[in-house]
Amino acid sequence: MSSDPGLGRFDTLERPDAEALLLSCLPVPRWVAEVADGRPYREWPALSAAADAAAAVLDDGELAMALAAHPRIGERASGPGHRAELSAREQSGVDSGDPRVADALAAGNAAYEERFDRVFIVRAAGRDASEVLAELERRLGNDDETERAETVGQLREIAVLRLREAVSSWPR
Repeated sequence: MSSDPGLGRFDTLERPDAEALLLSCLPVPRWVAEVADGRPYREWPALSAAADAAAAVLDDGELAMALAAHPRIGERASGPGHRAELSAREQSGVDSGDPRVADALAAGNAAYEERFDRVFIVRAAGRDASEVLAELERRLGNDDETERAETVGQLREIAVLRLREAVSSWPR
């Protein structure tokens, strides 16, 4: 049994319930299956390492699925696959209520989408608007291969963060 009650509960969830939780972290069926198949984990470092490793490489279809679950940075979640409550909490430090920030994010998102033909994704949790804007500007200078790798890395960080929050939020 796990020393963490939340992790113990995750380890013993029925398969469909574990998959639903994992899909809310990263909606990539292969990742969900790999992480679910690894149970029981018993300790957070083992679960974190497995989740991180399973998300280390996303093919183009998986990348598209994962990105479809995220709104543009600075925008409210509006799509059917967006996790509105998660995105709002993660982007809480990015004040898009400030017109200058909103304009800069909109311009940056448009430039990024024009350059890379996908939505800009960044782990926004713990970052303020200036940090997110600096990261957006820096990444606009990447070549396609470097930026794809950074995008996958950001999705991995978000997935592991969401998984940790989900598992640790269960009543003790």
